[in-house]
Amino acid sequence: MAMTKYLSRHGNSLALVIDRGILDLLDMDAETPLRVETDGRVLFVSRETDAARKEAVSGAARNSIRRYGPMYRRLAGK
Repeated sequence: MAMTKYLSRHGNSLALVIDRGILDLLDMDAETPLRVETDGRVLFVSRETDAARKEAVSGAARNSIRRYGPMYRRLAGK
């Protein structure tokens, strides 16, 4: 299914409004977590999976430990 859509002003941002019929077809609502990616030319929007969310949180934790590990150890008294 292809259609032409335009971005709408939303404060200082722009929004892409998704029609109710498409949301119903995809079983999505305002609470559905979405993953937004780009290859520099194309915008990809997909449902965020539990595995993807878990990996994102794990990656953030690894980065935090790598960056702040010594400080965490000092704060823990070790």
